[in-house]
Amino acid sequence: MKFSFVAKHRGIWPAGWLCGALGVSRGGFYAWLTRPPSRQSRRNEELAGRVRTSFLHSDRTYGARRVWHDLLAEGVSCGLHRIERLMRLQGFRARPRRRRLPPDTGERSLAAVSSNVLDRQFEAERPNQKWIADFTYVWTAEGWLYVAAVIDLFSRRVVGWSMSAGMTAQLVTDALVMAIWRRGKPDALLHHSDQGSQGGFKWSSQHPDVGGCDEHSKAAIGSIRTSAAAVTRSAAGGGAR
Repeated sequence: MKFSFVAKHRGIWPAGWLCGALGVSRGGFYAWLTRPPSRQSRRNEELAGRVRTSFLHSDRTYGARRVWHDLLAEGVSCGLHRIERLMRLQGFRARPRRRRLPPDTGERSLAAVSSNVLDRQFEAERPNQKWIADFTYVWTAEGWLYVAAVIDLFSRRVVGWSMSAGMTAQLVTDALVMAIWRRGKPDALLHHSDQGSQGGFKWSSQHPDVGGCDEHSKAAIGSIRTSAAAVTRSAAGGGAR
């Protein structure tokens, strides 16, 4: 291992200096450098290739024991500790498999559910007339990632989005605040989303800003617009930083 380190870094530091720092002889290093690979080294190199193939075919989810079983099934004779060492040398570490879908433990109040104003009318005559919103979750190597989006039905473009490690009201509210900020706070808008459990955002799942809007919806729109104005002021004040 010391000779390998010297060979790898001798383009940066002199070989003699490296050998002295590691406590090995310079002559021994050059003898090792010209010596053909040993039988064990060749065997390790072959096994390392098989380990890499098994690990990558598992989508990086196999640990040393499963890789070892793969090699045994192929008729390769080797020990578990050897596989562990070869995986460690190559920097292979199993990532967790996708777990079951995250539970939705939120409470839904029937009294707070708005009527379906959109009524599956997914065509819009102009921008900022009808927005639809929802969120989903994506499995990553670090766990579930939640993504919320707001789509303008006129252009079918995503006008606001946000991401978070948790399924909270803030996740979906941030997406709506971004949409309002980017589209200049529309005066008349129908916002539609499903009956989720994320508190304030789903509390008024759809609200036209003109007519047919109850007090709860007006309060929700007012608080969101206040947040959007605060975000705009903060971005304008911090732009020079």
